[in-house]
Order: sequence, then structure tokens, then C-alpha cells
Amino acid sequence: MHPVLAKIGPLYIYSYGLMVALAFAVAILLSYREAPRFNIDKDKIVDFGIVILIGGLIGARLFFVLMNFRYYIANPIEIINLTKGGLVWYGGFLIGILVGIVFVKKNNINFWDGADLLAPFMALAQSIGRIGCFLNGCCYGIPAHKDYPLGVIFPQEPILRHPAQIYESITMLIVFLVLRRWQKSRHFKGEIFLGYAMLYSLSRFLIEFLRGDNPKIFIGLTIAQVISIMILPVCAIILIVRFSLWKKNSSRSA
Repeated sequence: MHPVLAKIGPLYIYSYGLMVALAFAVAILLSYREAPRFNIDKDKIVDFGIVILIGGLIGARLFFVLMNFRYYIANPIEIINLTKGGLVWYGGFLIGILVGIVFVKKNNINFWDGADLLAPFMALAQSIGRIGCFLNGCCYGIPAHKDYPLGVIFPQEPILRHPAQIYESITMLIVFLVLRRWQKSRHFKGEIFLGYAMLYSLSRFLIEFLRGDNPKIFIGLTIAQVISIMILPVCAIILIVRFSLWKKNSSRSA
């Protein structure tokens, strides 16, 4: 693993932080370029991204701290230490949506347009971010067979494990490509974002079976899997409702 990529004097360049910053920069740059297609002022995209980034980081860290409450009560200074990882995506997702809603209302942006614009690039950002997890050695997988060609030895134990971070990175890259193609033929507002949430929830639910760092909390499932089970049907119902409304409006105008 390479948690520290370089050291320049007293300055350490951490792989996790660097990849998170790169993911954010790429997502904002691509969103900025595509904003006019969604009737969104390009100048507001950077502010939009910064607001979501800050809210997402706070939410992701808060969820991680709550999941490891005993450790952080004993080591409170570690709460602000992000150099070793420690972010829960669903926490960032939920808080990011809340602050995003506040931002779009104040800036007269349609929520679904903004969500559809960002969705593919959020998937790409996750793909990049998981590479940071791999380099950092966090979010590791379950033990793998000794002859498994993709097995990796992480710092936790000297045994081969599944590189779950790479599995998710590749999966989210595929999701990004699917959503980008879908984005270019969008029929109604919200379908891209809802599709993203459903694809991510499904992929996360499956990949969690290969994660070795998350404890099982309910009938053999991790908290991420439980949340995935809740998000997937909710988004599916909203997607069906919005599709039905679009279909009705289309038939009336025909």
C-alpha cells in the first residue's frame, strides 16, 4: 500500500486525500462543461460543487464517526484526521442531497436538472476515490484463496484479500459510462439521478459481500447493505411515478 505518495520537507502528500481532491476536480470540471445542456448557469456549478463537497464530507465523516463511536470518544482529536480515510459514502450522499436542495432553491435551479447533470460525474468521482482507498489500504476485502490471481496483501493481516476497492472502482467506472450514454437521451427530469442511485445501491449491496472491514449488523448484512435495500425500492418507485407523469404529459401534447 502507498498511503503516503510523497514527502516534501515537512509536507506529506497522502494518496487518499489526493485522489479525493482529484475526483472532486474532475467531477466539477466535467459538470461545468455540460451545465448549459441542463439550463444551468456554468458560473454556479463551482459553488454548487463546493457546497455539496463540504456537506458530503461532513456527512460522510459524521456517519463514520458514529459507526466507530467508542474509538472517537476515546480519541476525539482523530475525528478531524482524514489522512487515513474514514468516510461513509451514504452519509455524504444523504447530507449532500440536503445541502444541494437548499442551494438549488436559493439559486433558482431545478433540483432534478442539477441532479441529472451531476449523477454520472459523481459515479466517476467514486471510481477515482476508490483508488485512493486501495492505495490507503482501507475498505479492504475478505480473505481470498491462496491461488486467487487478484489477491492483495493489505496492512491489516499478512493474508491475501479481495481488492474490494478496485472492484468498486471498476464498477463505478462502468456506471459512469452507462449514465453518460443515458444522459444524452434523457426523456424526463430525474431519471439519470434516480438511475444512478439505483445502480450504485445494487452494486454496493453486492460488493459488500466481499468487503472485510464492515461488521454485519442485521441478518448477516452490513449497514451499507441495509441502506442499499431501503434506497433501491424508494428510487425505483419515484422513477416509475415520474415516468408515468412524463408519459401522460407526452400523450396529452401529442
